[in-house]
Amino acid sequence: MIPAADPLGWRLFFVLNSSSAPKIAANLHRVDRWLWTTRVFKTRALAAGACRSNRVTVGETTVKPARELQPGEIVTVRDGPDKRIFIVRDFPVKRVGAKLVPDYLEDKTPSKPKPEQQMANGEAVWARQPGAGRPTKRDRRRLVDIIEQP
Repeated sequence: MIPAADPLGWRLFFVLNSSSAPKIAANLHRVDRWLWTTRVFKTRALAAGACRSNRVTVGETTVKPARELQPGEIVTVRDGPDKRIFIVRDFPVKRVGAKLVPDYLEDKTPSKPKPEQQMANGEAVWARQPGAGRPTKRDRRRLVDIIEQP
């Protein structure tokens, strides 16, 4: 049908006329792109890096940056000791302003207790006053004890 000298035209013909050709669904979006467009990460490269370093999970599984999302899925982003939990609502066409972010995700991150509340509950807290200077060896040992607690 299509001349062999025109490989681009052949591919275009295949995509337009083949039932097995991959179709782009309007309700699917890559994880890294969604995280960037909804302002969870400042750049798409940072979002992809977080996916590659197993800090992003969808449901209970870690994901690669190219994983396709669907509305209603739960995305968890680990940022140091903190976890941020989002529910996918929709997919923006391009990066959106901060005021429009709630249209595309629902933030289910539990509020973080203040250090004063943690101390009142008897939890170990590592907090230094601003301008207190460099931690001493004793402070460092206390921090290691706090971190290694079960």
